[in-house]
This record gives sequence, C-alpha cells and structure tokens, in this order.
Amino acid sequence: MRGPSAILRAKARHLHEPRIARALSKNRRAARWAFRVALRLLQHTEIATKICGWLAEKLRKFDCDTVISPALGGIIVGQEVGRSLGKRHIFVEKVEGKLALRRGFQISPKERFIVVEDVVTRGGRVQETIDIVRSHGGIVTAVGVIVDRSGETKPNFGCPFVSLIEMDVEAFAADKVPPDLAKIPAVKPGSK
Repeated sequence: MRGPSAILRAKARHLHEPRIARALSKNRRAARWAFRVALRLLQHTEIATKICGWLAEKLRKFDCDTVISPALGGIIVGQEVGRSLGKRHIFVEKVEGKLALRRGFQISPKERFIVVEDVVTRGGRVQETIDIVRSHGGIVTAVGVIVDRSGETKPNFGCPFVSLIEMDVEAFAADKVPPDLAKIPAVKPGSK
C-alpha cells in the first residue's frame, strides 16, 4: 500500500500541481508535512472540488439529507462534498468556546446527516458536531475526512468513518524534538 506522500504526489500530478508533487518527492520528511500540503490544496477552488469530490464518492453509499461540518476547517470540505452529493450543507461554529448551531440553520427530527471535516486527530470537533445533530433529533449516518491522523487511537463516532488519507503523525515532548524540526518555528494549527 502506498504511503500518504505517494498518494499526495500522485494526486498533485493528476491535478496538474507539479510544484507540490516535486516538493513531496524531494522532501524525505513528507509524511510529517503531507497533511499540511493536502489542506493547502484546498485554497485552489478547482482542486478543492476534485479532492472533496473524491471524498464524496467514498460517502455516496451512505444515506443523507444534509452534510454538516464544524467551522472553520470543515466549511470548504462540507460545501464541496454537499455540492458533489447534491445535498444541502450547514455548519456549526464556536460560541463561547463550544460548537453551536447558528445562522438560522435547522435540524429536523430524523434528518440524516454526513459529518465532514478536513483533518481528524482526536475527533473532538467531529464528536461535538455529532452531539449537536443528535440533540436536535437528527441521525448521523457517516463521518468523512480528508486526512485521518488519529493513528491507533481512531475515534469511535458510532457510525462509519472514512478518509482519503490515513497517517500517523509523530508527536514529541518539548525536550525531545528532533534537531531538524527544532529549526522550524512552531505554528498552532487549526482554529482552536
């Protein structure tokens, strides 16, 4: 089975993104950075449509009325997956540190949902989104993400969980960071 960097290289070439394919080919530490590259691809609308279309194809077998995603990282993914599936897309967003349904979005009892997100590590924001759907009487039929970096601690959402790429991302204690990584400034990812 091909690793995440090989998959991203192939997809970057397929999407006519030779700069990204070359960078992944040259970077021996690509696995550490592959998920960042995958998400940077989403800034290009044509590429976002293709990547999210691939995710939608994996999710097409699950019944749904609506696609829902947590803001901020999941909005592009949710919109594009919803478009590809021909379904409505809504999102939840933070209010005082917790996700909430806002902006007049509504969830009807028995309405079927697919939850989508860009990256899952521990699955907290996806679980919060699932809890919101269920608290309004909705049903979550599946979860889909572009990058699953949960590793062996894969979250159990109580429904099928699919991804385009699965990868183990190393984590280091502050005093154990390898010298090559210590040279790179730390950046807080995501919208937390």
